[in-house]
Amino acid sequence: MSTQQDHIVRGFKATLVARAVYMLSSALLMLVLARFLLDPQGYGDLYWAISILAIVQLFADVGLGKSAARYISEYNEKDPGQIPHLLRSTMVYKLVVVSVVAYALLLFHDELASMLGEPSAAPFLAAGVLYVVVKSFQTFAQISFQGFNELGYSAAVQAIGGATRLVFAVGFVLAGFGALGALFGYIVGYALAGAFGLAILYFKFYREYDTAEIYEEGLSKRLLKYSVPLTATRSANVVDKQIDTFLVGVFLSSTAVGFYTLGKQITDFVLAPAESLGFTISPNFGEYKANDELEEARRIYESSLTNTLLLYVPAAAGLAIVADPFISLAFPSYEGAIPVLQALTAFIVLQAITNLTSDSLDYLGRAQARAVAKGGTAAANFGLNLVLIPAMGVVGAAIATVLTHSVYVAVNLYVVHSELSLRVRHLARTMGLIFGITGVMAIAVLIVTPMVSSFPMLIAAIALGAATWAVLAVASGLVDPGEVRSVLG
Repeated sequence: MSTQQDHIVRGFKATLVARAVYMLSSALLMLVLARFLLDPQGYGDLYWAISILAIVQLFADVGLGKSAARYISEYNEKDPGQIPHLLRSTMVYKLVVVSVVAYALLLFHDELASMLGEPSAAPFLAAGVLYVVVKSFQTFAQISFQGFNELGYSAAVQAIGGATRLVFAVGFVLAGFGALGALFGYIVGYALAGAFGLAILYFKFYREYDTAEIYEEGLSKRLLKYSVPLTATRSANVVDKQIDTFLVGVFLSSTAVGFYTLGKQITDFVLAPAESLGFTISPNFGEYKANDELEEARRIYESSLTNTLLLYVPAAAGLAIVADPFISLAFPSYEGAIPVLQALTAFIVLQAITNLTSDSLDYLGRAQARAVAKGGTAAANFGLNLVLIPAMGVVGAAIATVLTHSVYVAVNLYVVHSELSLRVRHLARTMGLIFGITGVMAIAVLIVTPMVSSFPMLIAAIALGAATWAVLAVASGLVDPGEVRSVLG
């Protein structure tokens, strides 16, 4: 294994462990809140408010964090003395922007709640002032470590945020503060994670560099300029992820939001490994491009894409099959989430590819192309939601997400191909094998699923599917057990 591969594997392990902590804490939070502490309406109230705050936060985050990470990655290679200047500029810009947005939300939260037709949401939006501030700086710290290619620290920020959010959200709800208490739990968790991240960023990175005497002319402007397409991409991405939840609340009810949110959260849990891999490998593409090593970039991307699809195509198919017994057993009050989850299983495959690809495009300097694609598909998603939610209910939102994200993934792959000249025929042959494995696995799971009536039987059905997949993946040559042992070791 090469030094670069070893670095990627170590980064992937750290990120995956942190993502596992984060997603396990998220799963526990979802389970405790949805099954024991909040009814579907309260659950929907909480996450409808969070969907609104995520859109508000766009104006607080803009694209500064990602832009800084891109230039940190680049200048860490060619002129490290500029790094402290970059960090100072970014922090100043962020403080100004976050302060303006937080103050505006504080002034107009009542008016915003009334405009949305839910005056009862005003307390959530008032608390959202703190939510927007702490989440913005927690995200900035996490992304900055990605730019330094120090993914262990980035992973730690994420893990701390997830674990503390669980503890405080559950604690505040148990103390009698309801869904609003859960939101304050989010705030405390993100505040602790952000404080940890910023402290590490200052003491372990900012202070360790020998600052260049002169800030490179034009670098600060390039930082802002590159943040523009990243802002557009992030805006489109957040709108794409949150507008469906928001519109479900507008057109239907808080209970429907609860059903839809539960389905989306389960898909997020399944997607953790792909997000970890994409977060890990993407900074390396900036280094490869700077060093004119595109052949190595192509090899790593193709290998990562193949492994991602080998995992997620069968996983999505299996989840679609067992969605009914899983929701019925785990969340008996949320059976309205079953068709949502089944529709979103196609989104799992698409988002797995996106998680692997999108950040890589930023580091390859193709953020503008991605921004255009994301903006177009986000607008289309908004339009489809306006049509499909009133016509089809909560499932319409899931279908709109799948249709528009398919277009976005196709464009992303085309742009990656234009940069790296992917071996299309080789990838197509591999996909044929993956779909064949998925078909056989799906038949095995379909046969036993009607017999599932308890958690042990559900686990047995999942285990059967996993065993079938593992045998076929090894027999086809797509998985080398020796290589797997090497990576895990």
